[in-house]
Amino acid sequence: MKPKVLIVDDDEAIRTQMKWALSQDYEVHFAEDRRGALEAFKANSPPVTLLDLGLPPRPNECDEGLAVLADLLAVDSTAKVIIISGQSEKQNAIEAVGAGAYDFLCKPVEMEELKLLLRRCIHVVELEKEYRDLQQSQLSDVFEDMLGTSPQMQAVFAFIRKVAGTNAPVLLLGESGTGKEMAAAAIHHRSVRKDGPFVAINCNAIPENLLESELFGHEKGAFTGAHIQRKGMMETASGGTLFLDEIGELPAAIQVKLLRFLQEQRFQRVGGRQEIQIDTRLVAATNADLKQLIDSGKFREDLYFRLAVVTIRLLPIRERGEDIVFLAREFLQKYAAQSGRTKLVFAPDALRAMSHYSWPGNVRELQNRVKRAVIMASGSRVTAKDLELEQQHDVASSSATTLKHAREQVEREMIEEALKKNSGKITSAAAELGISRPTLYELIEKLGIAKQRANTNIN
Repeated sequence: MKPKVLIVDDDEAIRTQMKWALSQDYEVHFAEDRRGALEAFKANSPPVTLLDLGLPPRPNECDEGLAVLADLLAVDSTAKVIIISGQSEKQNAIEAVGAGAYDFLCKPVEMEELKLLLRRCIHVVELEKEYRDLQQSQLSDVFEDMLGTSPQMQAVFAFIRKVAGTNAPVLLLGESGTGKEMAAAAIHHRSVRKDGPFVAINCNAIPENLLESELFGHEKGAFTGAHIQRKGMMETASGGTLFLDEIGELPAAIQVKLLRFLQEQRFQRVGGRQEIQIDTRLVAATNADLKQLIDSGKFREDLYFRLAVVTIRLLPIRERGEDIVFLAREFLQKYAAQSGRTKLVFAPDALRAMSHYSWPGNVRELQNRVKRAVIMASGSRVTAKDLELEQQHDVASSSATTLKHAREQVEREMIEEALKKNSGKITSAAAELGISRPTLYELIEKLGIAKQRANTNIN
């Protein structure tokens, strides 16, 4: 199937010329004015549009062509619009590039130059689509509900995929807020037990005198108030997965009973004599140092080895590199959409503050701070103050010993953010920053910013 190209020009001779030149390789569509351009664009979704700036009712001015550019990009921000302009309109064409156009050519158009630009443009469109498809595939298939692009988290995801297909007990280690319950759920959802129940219980949230009954159930009359027989979490999770959070808080008596279950897959309800056999997979988690608890006699060593057949350590986000900003942007997109504020972005001081902060509450704290910031932000940018991290910004700023250094630091961060947001595309990044392409090239060269990455995406 031929790629589609939309030509927007009120000059019939030019339309005919381009039709003869391009129809062999492209499916060519035409429009003569703003209304026709928008209708043809919506009907055919061409990846590339050739746009003349001088359109009726004012063909000697550029405002109608610029309005068409804005209309097309509003419908599809990934579309490539190439401006075809006369020499007298060259400055306007450059401004159009700053407003989101992909490139421009001056009249009279050299057909070989146009064909080369179109081939390059279509190639970029295909690469961008492949990249978006790959991203979507990875988000839905690899991460489950967990997010992370760092090598550390990719290793965790790989580990989860390996252990999910087994019945081995898994011990998840990590600070509070690192996503241990999400990891346990991911193990369950990727296992053959995915259609069975996933039952989670926090061992530290239930009083000690009730915990045994909550886990193993009880028989009628087992204790005061036990008026009926009641199944515990172990039985409820049969055929699925039981997640025991804060396993280090288990009392000694319950540790013995849990050890027996892991050895024999059998247990007795509180007050019962009957042996109950079930098929429940156990995933446990803790933020405590179990080996230290073993040394102090508070945790059984034999239970530890039964639980830790497979151990997965979830790192705090301060040790996950770029994941801090990645997660923050995901949360911002989510909560901004819920609040109807889809234009919100992070200001440079917010990005700097988040990178310098230690995040003692990990992902949970980051999520809550971003959620609050969406409510508190007064403009189109979320600042360090909105995140209640302005002190972190002050610390980061104080490290800049000169005004020149501070200015370069801000420029570098804003350019890197724009390049990353626009997949390295120079034109789009320059437009977002409000500068020309040559100026952006100069700054990239001057600051040494991801030069190779940017250069591979300037086409």
